[in-house]
Amino acid sequence: MSDRLEDILANHLHVVFCGINPGKGSAAIGQHFANRSNRFWRTLQLAGFTPHAIRPEDGRTLLDYQYGLTTLVERPTASAGELARHEFKEAVTAFEQKIRRCQPRVIAFLGKAGYRALSGQRQIEWGPQAQLFGAASVWVLPNPSGRNLAFSLGQLVDAYRALHAAIAQADAVPLIS
Repeated sequence: MSDRLEDILANHLHVVFCGINPGKGSAAIGQHFANRSNRFWRTLQLAGFTPHAIRPEDGRTLLDYQYGLTTLVERPTASAGELARHEFKEAVTAFEQKIRRCQPRVIAFLGKAGYRALSGQRQIEWGPQAQLFGAASVWVLPNPSGRNLAFSLGQLVDAYRALHAAIAQADAVPLIS
């Protein structure tokens, strides 16, 4: 088993989607969101980020659309609930350096747990956040895990579509320098 899942990153992406940590199965085969119950790839397609659902083994093609993937904590677990609080705190500095180096427009945290650990905020709303992280705008989106039964596929798509629409709207507005 691999001890980490490789990031799918490049400089100046529109969005870097950030999971909490890799699942053991995904890390073992080296593919993000590889569990069949995970709704990430389908959600991206239905929300308009990609023209079709990308297969986990083709995950690097996400870069073709100017999107990337990373995780906050690198240690794979069967469930994010297995992570200790100190693992989040220990990950912050390296994670922020990674985001500053890549300079994405938006970092989209998949679930509140990761952003809560970084920001220190206890109450976090879904959607755009007021603070920047590593010079990137921040969004918090529902976790697409099949274990997250609090959100239907339709609700996931609506939340992700709001981010996609915000990016499209920002691109349509001329920048004034």
